[in-house]
Amino acid sequence: MGVARSWTDPTLGDAGTTASGGLLDLLSVAAVLLDAEGRIDLWSPQAESLFGYSAEEALGEFAARLLVHEENLEFVIELFAQVMERGDSWAGVFPVRHKDGGTRLVEFRNMRLMDDQGDYYALGLAADQTTLRQLERDLALSARLVSQSPIGLGVLDTDLRYISVNPAEERMNGVPAAEHVGRHVHEVLPFLDPSFEATMRDVLETGTPVLDQYTVGRTPADPENEHAWSISFHRLEAPNGSVLGVVTSSVDVTERHRAVQEQRRTVLTLQRSLLPPSPQPGPGLAVASRYRPARAAVEIGGDWFDVIALGGDKTALVVGDVMGSGVGAAATMGQLRTATRTLAGLDLDPAQVLQHLDRITEELEQETIATCAYVVYDPHTAQSRIALAGHLPAAVLRADGTRKLLDLPTGTPLGVGSGTFESVTLALGPGDQLVLYTDGLVERRDQPIDACLTNLLALLDEPGRALDDTCDLLLRSLRHPGDHDDVALLIARVLPSTPGPDGSVGRS
Repeated sequence: MGVARSWTDPTLGDAGTTASGGLLDLLSVAAVLLDAEGRIDLWSPQAESLFGYSAEEALGEFAARLLVHEENLEFVIELFAQVMERGDSWAGVFPVRHKDGGTRLVEFRNMRLMDDQGDYYALGLAADQTTLRQLERDLALSARLVSQSPIGLGVLDTDLRYISVNPAEERMNGVPAAEHVGRHVHEVLPFLDPSFEATMRDVLETGTPVLDQYTVGRTPADPENEHAWSISFHRLEAPNGSVLGVVTSSVDVTERHRAVQEQRRTVLTLQRSLLPPSPQPGPGLAVASRYRPARAAVEIGGDWFDVIALGGDKTALVVGDVMGSGVGAAATMGQLRTATRTLAGLDLDPAQVLQHLDRITEELEQETIATCAYVVYDPHTAQSRIALAGHLPAAVLRADGTRKLLDLPTGTPLGVGSGTFESVTLALGPGDQLVLYTDGLVERRDQPIDACLTNLLALLDEPGRALDDTCDLLLRSLRHPGDHDDVALLIARVLPSTPGPDGSVGRS
């Protein structure tokens, strides 16, 4: 008989804390080594937990005498002899006597081992049957949930190569499961947006899940048509905390995506039909304009701009923003634009125009709030009259390069009722520019509005730049592709002018 020994758990650190061993820890698999005579030679900590005996109590004892009820003793001795003599393995469920006198049903696997001296030992691996059956049920349930889930599930390793996918993921990608395994995500789905891989790498690095990321792309099964998915990502970790990979959970939202895109096209068609296709500059002015819709159809609002020729060579410049989004906001914008054009023809002061617009807005069928900047430029006096209805301040870029935001009375938004508006006179010389815009150009959820307006002024750094180039610069620098608000932008530059024979002002 060998020297009695107890196993020490290799997962125990110096402080005695146990690092998780994964599935074996869940099963709490006990290991017992018997010498050729059936005495206990090795006794694992899990064996102590399963059977109740400490290593000091078990080592050197006959296992059959310690663990087997009397009525089962003969069977166990015969079984032990078969294992030791013929080298047969045995597996099955057996009732074991616990230290407390009770009986435990234990799943056993027994096998013969030989050491380097040619001596035989019997190794017994044991797990509590109740625990094992519960784990089996849990695994079966998990497997069924994964296989039958309508949500596409994919598991990728740390190199972003597929380990497994469920049937729903197969269908979504149009690629059999076997053709996923071992291949990089972009080998399987070469048409996906690069942000898909970037998101997974970020999740692997940080461990922070990403929920409901909207991803658009094409699949090998349908490369001609765009598909859309709402995908969540989380990092997969072993019980000991080591990173195993990343899991993707995908919901096919292609039909909704196509419906939204169709709605977006409808709203944009309506919106653009209501905006001037190419505003004509008035006498003594050069103008440039831009309209940029929001990313989603439900976010497209009622931003508008207009350039209106008035009597006496004057020009009205208008930028407005109807609160809300969708078809309703766009339709309301069309009503207000029409009303503004009608009022402009009456040659009213800007404050009076806004006063009338306020009443009109208040009387619309659906409750409406809007902001507006209304400017009338007179080339004969080189002056502008400006009034605001709850709108952001206009910016002025002088020909000498100085720029500022105009300190104007803000006024109340249109539709509030009983609004008060005030017109202010601004002198504009040749080369001076007036910049009108809606809040979608400058408002940021992560920055205060003052900082955003400062950024706007900083970009107005070249009075000689072409107006179209300035528009593009502002949009490129201040607006992000995924912004949730639309933008209307209108820039007017005063040109040197010469009077015509009839006293009208023409551009030089």
